[in-house]
Amino acid sequence: MTDGPALRAVGANSLLREEWFLGVSVATSLAFLAFQEQLFGQLSDPLWFTVVFAWLFAAVLGSALSVVRHADHLAERLKEPYGTLILTLAITSIEVMAISAVMLHGENNPTLARDTLFAVVMIILNGMVGLSLLLGAWRRRRPEQQHNLQGANAYLGVIVPLATLSLVMPTFLAGPDGQHPSAPRQLILGIISVGLYATFLFLQAGRHRDYFTDDSNRHEPISERVPRHGPAWPHAILLFAYMAPVVFLVEQLALPIDYIIETLHAPTAFGGVVMAILVATPEAISAVRASIANNLQRSVNIFLGSVLSTIGLTVPAMLVVSQLYGHPVTLGLEHGDLVMLLLTLAVSIITFASGRTHLMQGAVHLVLFLAYVLLIFQQ
Repeated sequence: MTDGPALRAVGANSLLREEWFLGVSVATSLAFLAFQEQLFGQLSDPLWFTVVFAWLFAAVLGSALSVVRHADHLAERLKEPYGTLILTLAITSIEVMAISAVMLHGENNPTLARDTLFAVVMIILNGMVGLSLLLGAWRRRRPEQQHNLQGANAYLGVIVPLATLSLVMPTFLAGPDGQHPSAPRQLILGIISVGLYATFLFLQAGRHRDYFTDDSNRHEPISERVPRHGPAWPHAILLFAYMAPVVFLVEQLALPIDYIIETLHAPTAFGGVVMAILVATPEAISAVRASIANNLQRSVNIFLGSVLSTIGLTVPAMLVVSQLYGHPVTLGLEHGDLVMLLLTLAVSIITFASGRTHLMQGAVHLVLFLAYVLLIFQQ
């Protein structure tokens, strides 16, 4: 008769141990809500600025990592491609909220959305892909890993035109207001982005679902954790519970980011890089783990799906914010950034063209990521 209460007590203690960061996130939100003026009043002090920035950054990143953890739980129950879809949509929502918060605080930064999109593409298609392929191949006895070629082609077939229309074409269509797209062009770009992404989702979850599952005959078994049992709804609730404080915390994070750009004259790309790190880090961890476990298809779904959702959803969202609040946006890349984007897209097509990947391809992507990081400090 006492087993029931005892089991419930054990379950409650286990839940508290696993979800302790939710308390940290909520407590951080309450602290900044109650003492905002005091906490942000001394940003001119370098030590205090570092403490506030690190505190907020860790709170947002920790919440995003918890979102990924519960998305992985849901993925085990819902299987591909639904599990990855939940993950990418959740992280993209955080990205949209973060960019919007920084855009609407402080002085207008028209290149923030562009810099964030570009940083996400570079971090994922070079840093994340390179690390996944390198570590995955390093851990295998065979020099190659396999993935579903049709799935990768489907992703890249939408990523390439969307990236070109969003980040390349505006550079060559500058109007009287510079590279700020006119309202008709914004409308057209938004419709194209949402339309292509919606069509892709329809095919991914419908008739072409098998494109995004692993159909190869492996020489090594996939290393998987023991499948979890139980309902999926607690993880769905906790996923949204972790996302709720992020809405407030990213608005607070926008203040120190604006301060370092406007007052300390950091490169304007700094804000985009910070946002991109917050977005890409949780998915990078999940993708690298999947590749090391010899589940490259899961990695491919994560990093290519993340880039697609970032461009397909973030661009229309930023255009809507621009129109509603009168904050112009600049989307076209210039100079070295434009070359890096085109080079990254070309190398990605080559990498996933055969359905097999190896260590050398991972090294090439990591070198491109290093070049991107160095170019940030040369601008």
